[in-house]
Amino acid sequence: MFKTLYTSVFPRLAKNTYANRVQFILRQQIQPWHPSSTLVHEAAAAVLKLSPNKFYDFSNQLFEHQKEYFDVSVVKESRNDTYERLSKLAGSVGVDEGKVLDLLKISDQPGSDGSLNIGNAVTDDIKLMVKANRLVGVHVTPTVLFNGIVENSISSSFTAEQWEDWLGKNVS
Repeated sequence: MFKTLYTSVFPRLAKNTYANRVQFILRQQIQPWHPSSTLVHEAAAAVLKLSPNKFYDFSNQLFEHQKEYFDVSVVKESRNDTYERLSKLAGSVGVDEGKVLDLLKISDQPGSDGSLNIGNAVTDDIKLMVKANRLVGVHVTPTVLFNGIVENSISSSFTAEQWEDWLGKNVS
């Protein structure tokens, strides 16, 4: 769905009469049964924090390189090693790779209060994303919401033409 939106719908949207009446917001949904999903979403949160205008470009790169971050692909590397690769991917779309890594890296030292589960600099952002998705009942990906309500008629296989037709009927 992202690929269709990114490569076909968004460019067309600028040309449609309802373009100034609709806004697309990509909300990340971590798949907890894929442990590396959290790391990928943390990297996207870091990009969103540092360079919001690069978020969709980075998301596109994540989809293009997604197999490199599947469970089998990351099982033999440390979490920080995966973060380094994700930071480089962020660098490929013009985001400061070093700053991304600074937000992601997990220290090997306890927190000042002795805590051991200290997270990283985007942990609180991830917590907010998870809470927001839970509040509106998002359980699977993709889930589309229209005016804040889950819209089950839109499927992951929607073509650009189906999107355009749906938007034409539903955005007044």
